[in-house]
Amino acid sequence: MANLVLETLQLLATLFLHYVIAFARLFVPVPRKSIQDEIVLITGAGSGIGKGMAIEFAKIGAKIVCVDINKQANDQTVEVIKSLNQKAFGYKCDCSSREDIYRVADIVKREVGEVTILVNNAGIVSGKKFLDTEDWMIQKTMEVNTMAHFWTVKSFLPSMLAKNHGHVVNIASSAGFFGVPGMCDYCSSKFGAVGFDESLRMELSSLGKTGVKTTVVCPYYINTGMFDGVKTRFPMLLPILDPDWVVKEIVDAVLRNKEVLILPKILSFFLVIKWIIPSSSYVLLANYFGISNSMESFRGRAKKD
Repeated sequence: MANLVLETLQLLATLFLHYVIAFARLFVPVPRKSIQDEIVLITGAGSGIGKGMAIEFAKIGAKIVCVDINKQANDQTVEVIKSLNQKAFGYKCDCSSREDIYRVADIVKREVGEVTILVNNAGIVSGKKFLDTEDWMIQKTMEVNTMAHFWTVKSFLPSMLAKNHGHVVNIASSAGFFGVPGMCDYCSSKFGAVGFDESLRMELSSLGKTGVKTTVVCPYYINTGMFDGVKTRFPMLLPILDPDWVVKEIVDAVLRNKEVLILPKILSFFLVIKWIIPSSSYVLLANYFGISNSMESFRGRAKKD
């Protein structure tokens, strides 16, 4: 009994210390790490924030491996990076296919080297009500937005574990925390991505692999064209996010080994509220803030992030 009491007191003291450190970090952020000559692989690098991240990581000295199903767009990203006198490599890959991911991963290891920073960014959205969403689209959404993370991490994590050095970045969504009408398949896939990241982080901790980090990114709607037509009722509070700003926030979070990035930050407050109020009250709040009908004017269909 005495041991249990002592253990509980130690736990409380450690939790308090964590809160103190977290508060201090608001004023003194964690220093940014160097990724000079690190190999960064980004899926969905042909457009949107994937392209933006590829360019930003290249600017700070990383070697970039661009992966996308759209070869032309992917090649354009590679050329932009090379025009900055940085190293970039491009590979066409269907991220809905486990076999294609494994195929490309093997080629990357042979031609470029072992990936040390993996960014799972590729994503699609149907934007239809559940019963209107075709079976193939539901399956495709889960394959690209969730299952691809499993196959890419399986491909590149072993070398990270061997060296106790690496970083896995999973681009999820605020839809990985909040259900939205017209996004049953998308929200499910992003809930899966969030759960995958958290479980992976816990597993790495249990293995003592402190040098292998994970970051999950959960932004609100981003103005990349993927969510063309979506609306927000209170743009000053929950704006449609500028992609350049999002890219800079993601890169900064990775360089500071931040585990969870929620954009904008006010969504963290909403997340806390969600878990402490009755579910019926949550529906009322979602209706009030316009979340429930945000997809009513959605004009995109199965677009990549």
